Amino acid sequence: MADLIAQLRAAGVPRGGFVGLTIGIPGAGIAVADRSWVLPGWTAELAQADAELRPRWVLWSGATSAALVAGGVRLATCWDIAAVHRLLFGGWRADPGRVWALLRRLPLSGMPEDDLFGMSADGDADDPVGPDGYLRPEWVNGDWAEHPDAWAGLALRVAAMQQSQLDGDRPVATARSESTAELLCAELAADGLPMDRAVCEDVLEGLIGHRPQGEADALALRAARDELVLRHLPAGVHADLRSNGQVRSMLARLGVDVPDTRAGRLQEHAAKHPVVGALLEWRKAERIATTYGYGWLDEHLGADGRLRGSWTGSDGAAGRMTASDGLHNMPSVLRRAVVARPDHVFVRADLGQIEPRVLAAVSGDRALAEATSADDLYAPVAAQLAVERPVAKVAVIAAMYGQTTGHGAAALRRLNAAYPVAMSYLSRADESGQAGQDLRTYGGRLISMARLRDGEQTPARAAGYGRYARNALIQGAAAELFKVWAVTVRARAAPAGGQVVLCLHDELLVHCPAGQAPAVAAVVDACLQEAAARWAPRSGVRFVSSTSVVRCWADAKG
Repeated sequence: MADLIAQLRAAGVPRGGFVGLTIGIPGAGIAVADRSWVLPGWTAELAQADAELRPRWVLWSGATSAALVAGGVRLATCWDIAAVHRLLFGGWRADPGRVWALLRRLPLSGMPEDDLFGMSADGDADDPVGPDGYLRPEWVNGDWAEHPDAWAGLALRVAAMQQSQLDGDRPVATARSESTAELLCAELAADGLPMDRAVCEDVLEGLIGHRPQGEADALALRAARDELVLRHLPAGVHADLRSNGQVRSMLARLGVDVPDTRAGRLQEHAAKHPVVGALLEWRKAERIATTYGYGWLDEHLGADGRLRGSWTGSDGAAGRMTASDGLHNMPSVLRRAVVARPDHVFVRADLGQIEPRVLAAVSGDRALAEATSADDLYAPVAAQLAVERPVAKVAVIAAMYGQTTGHGAAALRRLNAAYPVAMSYLSRADESGQAGQDLRTYGGRLISMARLRDGEQTPARAAGYGRYARNALIQGAAAELFKVWAVTVRARAAPAGGQVVLCLHDELLVHCPAGQAPAVAAVVDACLQEAAARWAPRSGVRFVSSTSVVRCWADAKG
């Protein structure tokens, strides 16, 4: 069999041209134009073709990316059908049958179900498309793996249909960056986050006690933690600290009457009785013990000192990258255990004041764009509004979250006069949300308002959806910019040994050799400017990040 590079060249595939790719039972399915074939022993040939020709591989989902990474192949770019589907149609579900039906405008209610034996009742069973126009359920549910060439050809058709439905250059660019973010997710899941087990166990012991030696010991440790709160109670007063109702009753008997026991609410009453502060500290330890204790550590921290979880490039709503198993909501106290490998460091970078800067870019408000030239955007905004900086900050954030009363309300009204274009952008989003009209982010992601249209429409419900819509446009756009930045760093930092090991909201953590840290830090900052120029060219908006080099994640400031 001629090698893959020769075949792709013979087919006239240009740099960046689409090539269908699936990983099935016989090998890799390859499709170009109207040709498809199976490539056995695919790992070395795929890696070489990717390095030399740089096509845009069409993959059905991140599962293919994970299979490639497991096989030692890390593609530079791709077109991820599931990621683009979520961009086009919103939501999370993106199985091939659903993707095909929506692209072909077939009703989802008519999608066939696989029968008990996975047999095709009629038509050509070797064709993934059934006579009813839907994908055959047996193919969707696994038979595709026996025909990877045909499945790759179908992926190529689907990608072409998706591209035709993307309205303009910007959504196409977003589809590409979202797809490459799925490649990064597969690598993050495989590589893991460097973590020092000994340090983590020391932190845990200080918070929740020693590692339990059996169930009786675990119960004793739990009782000891409870006692740190219960010792503040007078004789005859007791409560199950894990019952919010009992905790409320207990607090009421002590003169602390609260409608709920949320942390923010309790903090307001911390001075009334020492039990409140003790309860707040107990909750922190209890969360560690039940969710991030020794069992969590043993399950998710590998013998190689890497904490692993599953990653996805989009949460289906705002489009943020998310991770499981504690990688995205790890308590800050455990960051002390996130330590770089020997002779390595972390380059940590955090986007600064990202939401108002994104608002300036997506709305096209020139006055607000001028304010972004300052390191601290809120300073010129405060001067423009003739208010103190904290008031200006509250007003800008309130505008993006739809809050029109309370602290900063007067300054919020002044925002409409100072930055009318940006405020009008948010108001239109609010009106569309209240009316149940779908919106799209700056990069083209669908924000569905179907729930408002389908349910009972009350003024309060409509107002809530208006606030959701205005914020979703900003959060969604910020997520799109972040992913452009992340995948740019992935590509540019690699030659210096830089490896993205964590994407947390607006923060990047890049692991690299200590000697390369200055170079990698410079690359990370340069990549932000490159990403901004690609994402919002000619916007005039300056994006900034706080970048530092640390051995331990907890040492990063901000």
